Amino acid sequence: MNIWQQRVLALAAAAQAAAAVKQLARTGKLADSAVAEVLVSSVLNQQSADFNAVYGAPDKVVWGLQQLLIQLGNSRQKDIEVTRYVVGMMALERKLSRTPKVGDKLSQRLQQVQQQRQHFNFDQATVNANLAGVYSDLISPLLRPLQISGKPEYLQQTQVQNQIRTALLAGIRALVLWRQLGGKRRHFLFSRQRMVRSASAQLAELRG
Repeated sequence: MNIWQQRVLALAAAAQAAAAVKQLARTGKLADSAVAEVLVSSVLNQQSADFNAVYGAPDKVVWGLQQLLIQLGNSRQKDIEVTRYVVGMMALERKLSRTPKVGDKLSQRLQQVQQQRQHFNFDQATVNANLAGVYSDLISPLLRPLQISGKPEYLQQTQVQNQIRTALLAGIRALVLWRQLGGKRRHFLFSRQRMVRSASAQLAELRG
């Protein structure tokens, strides 16, 4: 897998996290439970700047590749909500990269959550609650809070709130990786079609 393919997959992971935020806010749950595990595992894997090392394999972000193609391709059915969440997460990731003290605290807190998960076998709901706390304490104050659209009956549920914050944290993690792999905002202007071709080819390969 070349560096460009990895960049596109990292961006797809961010799109997948954004789509997860939308789905949680509107339905109160994720249609695919495997996505929840991908979100959590990626956040807790801080050590690598390689896509497979963080996510395991490209098939973990198939949904994200689909979302990315909707947003970047020629389809008229673009999802403004998903785009808004990705743009918001990009702004948070940029601010985080310019605030080293917060980045250090974030790494420490995530390491603690990972150790708790490993040693005490915390269930998914507990891990989500811990990650949501990390997001609220360290990420949310960096910028104006990201406004989430959805149904009040779900947005008012603590468990859904925790999952949404976990998904946002996962999106930021994906964008950290994207930047580490050389991702730039200018690619959306000058390399859009190249990204579309790469995402299409990788999605076709994964579908067999």
